[in-house]
Amino acid sequence: MLDPNQLRKDLTTVVNALARRKVSFDTERFSQLEARRKAVQVETETLQARRNAVSKLIGQLKSKGEDATAEMAESQAIPARLKDLEHDLALVQGELNDWLMTIPNLPHESVPDGESSDDNIEVRRWLPPGMQTDADGNPRPFAFEAKDHVALGEAIGLDFETARKLSGSRFMMLRGPIARLHRALAQFMLDLQTTEHGYQECYTPYIVNGATLFGTGQLPKFKDDMFWVTKGGGESEQDEQGNAVAGDDLYLISTAEITLTGAMRDTIVAQTDLPIRLTAHTPCFRSEAGSGGRDVRGMIRQHQFDKVEMVQVVHPDTSYQVLEDMVGHAEAVLQRLGVAYRVVLLCGGDMGFGSAKTYDLEVWLPAQNAWREISSVSNCEAFQARRLQARYRPEKGKPEYLHTLNGSGLAVGRALVAVLENYQQQDGSVVVPEALRPYMGGLERLPK
Repeated sequence: MLDPNQLRKDLTTVVNALARRKVSFDTERFSQLEARRKAVQVETETLQARRNAVSKLIGQLKSKGEDATAEMAESQAIPARLKDLEHDLALVQGELNDWLMTIPNLPHESVPDGESSDDNIEVRRWLPPGMQTDADGNPRPFAFEAKDHVALGEAIGLDFETARKLSGSRFMMLRGPIARLHRALAQFMLDLQTTEHGYQECYTPYIVNGATLFGTGQLPKFKDDMFWVTKGGGESEQDEQGNAVAGDDLYLISTAEITLTGAMRDTIVAQTDLPIRLTAHTPCFRSEAGSGGRDVRGMIRQHQFDKVEMVQVVHPDTSYQVLEDMVGHAEAVLQRLGVAYRVVLLCGGDMGFGSAKTYDLEVWLPAQNAWREISSVSNCEAFQARRLQARYRPEKGKPEYLHTLNGSGLAVGRALVAVLENYQQQDGSVVVPEALRPYMGGLERLPK
């Protein structure tokens, strides 16, 4: 959530920053809500001061033996009015907060202007040693016509038909060696992030409550992108002590960012405990409501897929250096796998809702003759922490909001696509990257 104090003190800067994201901020609505809030607050403070003054006056009158009937009547009327004002303040504050929950984060000053992915800026690219390129510098790994991952995968255990029978479109089933390769990728990624980059491995719930999604920014704006389970009729359930508690809508996670970052909700950590580095391998569930029919064929855009997520929770002074570090942590996976990729800085109009700055890693897919996103690494600054009430306690002073960062390290299904297409052989077999062979029992090739 945006900083309300910044909105009140420097509204012009906020409006201009949001315009770089192609978001129009309704200044008139904000001014009206602020005017209502201030009016209630001023009346509340005035009444509180009057209550104290009348109470003091009553004491003085009684000490002199004088009549204090009128003052006592006034004093008895004040609490009811204060209660009404408290209710009014909660209403206007709730309306303001509900609205601000739908406003995205402000872009960092280093984020380029632009409206779409066409305006993103390539920062660098990495190619395996010896790989040939075309005139544009794009990889040319094969002397033969490349097959896509669907044709390659179906010959070694990729099964869309059974998945369609079980669940519908945009699901997959893996059998035999390709299933083992998928598992090997996830294990390799987890081992790399935990043993070399200092992340703590976590196992998290795959189902979360609405408060967690509000905190990390998926709700209310992206409810249609989630799969959720409604507790019918608002029925109550029991907590661990057997007490009845109200039922809540529960949601399947779309990324482990939700649980790893959401774990910081309503916490205050010591500054000496920072940074906090967390990683998890989880399935992710997305309705793809806004995909518009893109990538219907294959594994690129699925309702269910696996991902190894990286999250760091850090001191605000270090978050932009940590962002660069995390991009490097994702790059390390692709370099060990030996597949070509590039790093792209997203423009203001193409960034995610909670991000202040985002880098995408795009892997080369020979069959598509194109770069495709395989990881997104973002600094959310205090945007999520303010919604989550996640703070740290400095050596001196009051608790302050943390900065949160997240990134894919990597999307397992898309990494599988990259391996299949980049390691394919002319006979339809697929060579296993050296980094994965220890996880494959030493297997060097998946035969057609």
